[in-house]
Amino acid sequence: MFPFSNTPLAYSRPRRLVTAGELLVGGLLLLAVGLMTSGVITGPLNWTVALGLYAIISGLALIYWPYGALGWANRVTLLRAVMVALVAGGLIAGAFSDAIWQWLLIAVTALLLDGVDGWVARYTRSHSTFGARFDMELDALLIMLLCIGLWQLEPLGVWVLLIGGMRYGFIIAGLRFSWLMAPLFASFRRKAVCVWQVTALLLALTPLTSPVAASVLAFSALISLAYSFGYDVWWLYRQAHI
Repeated sequence: MFPFSNTPLAYSRPRRLVTAGELLVGGLLLLAVGLMTSGVITGPLNWTVALGLYAIISGLALIYWPYGALGWANRVTLLRAVMVALVAGGLIAGAFSDAIWQWLLIAVTALLLDGVDGWVARYTRSHSTFGARFDMELDALLIMLLCIGLWQLEPLGVWVLLIGGMRYGFIIAGLRFSWLMAPLFASFRRKAVCVWQVTALLLALTPLTSPVAASVLAFSALISLAYSFGYDVWWLYRQAHI
C-alpha cells in the first residue's frame, strides 16, 4: 500500500517501538468503536476482517514510516484507517444492511477526516510523501468498499465495482506500461472527483434514496472518474512520448 521504494526503510528500534505504540492505540480505538457499533460488527468474522485489515495497514505503516512518532496529520489519517477497517468489517455477511445508518455514519466520519488530515499537515508543516500516499490509498480503499456495499444492497449490476476498481486497474496497467507510473502534477480536479465519488456512493447507499436515484448517483461517479483517469492517462502518455 505504501511502496515508496524497492526496499523498506530501516530505522532504529526505539523509533519502531514509538510507531508501534501509536498503531496499537489505533487498534484499541478500533475495538472500542466496534463494540459501540455492535450492529455493524456483529460476529467473529466481522471482527476478523476489521482487525485483519487494520493489522495489514499497521504493518505497512510500521515498515515504511521511518521517523518514530507519526505526527498529528498521520494520526488523523490513522483514525481514518480505523473507520475504513470498520466499514470493511461491516460488509462481511451483509451485517451493515441491518445497521445501515451506523455503517454510513462510520463511512461519513472517514470522509470528513479526509479534509482534516490535509489541513493539519499544512498547519503543522508536516507534509510527507508517506502521509500523502497513506491518505490516497485509504481514499481508494474506502471507495472500493462503498462500491461493494452498494453492489450488495442495490440491484445495480457488477458495473458499480468499476468505480472502485479503476484505481487498482490503473496500478496493474502500470506494471506493463511503466510510463503510467510517472509522477502526476498536483490537481484540484483529481481531489474533487475523489470527494464526489465518496459523496455520491454514500448518498446512493442511504435507505432514503430510490434505486433509480442510486443508479444515477453511481453512474455520475463512474463518468467523472473515467474522465479524470482518462485525462491523466492522456497527459502521462504525452509526457512519455514527446
